[in-house]
Amino acid sequence: MTIKALAFDAYGTIFDVHSVIKLCDTLYPGKGAALSQQWRTKQLEYTWLRSLMNAYVDFWQVTESGLVFACKALGLALSDENKQQLMNAYLHLTPYADVPPALQRLGHLPLAILSNGAPQMLNDVVANANLSAHFVHLLSVDTVKIFKPHRSVYELAPNTFGVAPHEIGFVSSNSWDVIGATHFGFRTFWINRGKQPLDELGVQPYRIVSSLAEVADEVTK
Repeated sequence: MTIKALAFDAYGTIFDVHSVIKLCDTLYPGKGAALSQQWRTKQLEYTWLRSLMNAYVDFWQVTESGLVFACKALGLALSDENKQQLMNAYLHLTPYADVPPALQRLGHLPLAILSNGAPQMLNDVVANANLSAHFVHLLSVDTVKIFKPHRSVYELAPNTFGVAPHEIGFVSSNSWDVIGATHFGFRTFWINRGKQPLDELGVQPYRIVSSLAEVADEVTK
């Protein structure tokens, strides 16, 4: 089967969410890594909880709520100025080093981001990283008002590309996201940069790789 289009998760796949650690550590010395980890954990938990509760708010608000909780949990005072700086950092996340060259190699295919991110968040982070030229679509869950791994999110890609799910390669570094996408019917690539075990949900991705370069190797054979 030929892959006719590729869709990528954004946060943790294209962009390193923990590139905020430097700023976190500047604002809260010695607490940067813990704050970043707690922030990301609650951010994801809130997407799943809000989906189950049918209580959607966009990812910007979810991200802010996760930050507020993380600071409370770690006993850190979150001033308005610090909150603004940290939230702004999410619009300037650093792409992983393997991303720009791999996207260049994959330019013969239509590429999209399929993300929990709110539309303006995605526009800004992609533009600030100088990656806009690589993507023909930035697809946000805001269209369907529910977060991954709900199947209506994954349906955005075949509906937009106009091809069948099995003709779309889906790339994510988040195990739960890859499992949801595989269950939906995509040809999935799990970028397991941290050499973590796959979540035990009875689903195996099409390929497990360690970098986006390996995805490019597979797709450009």
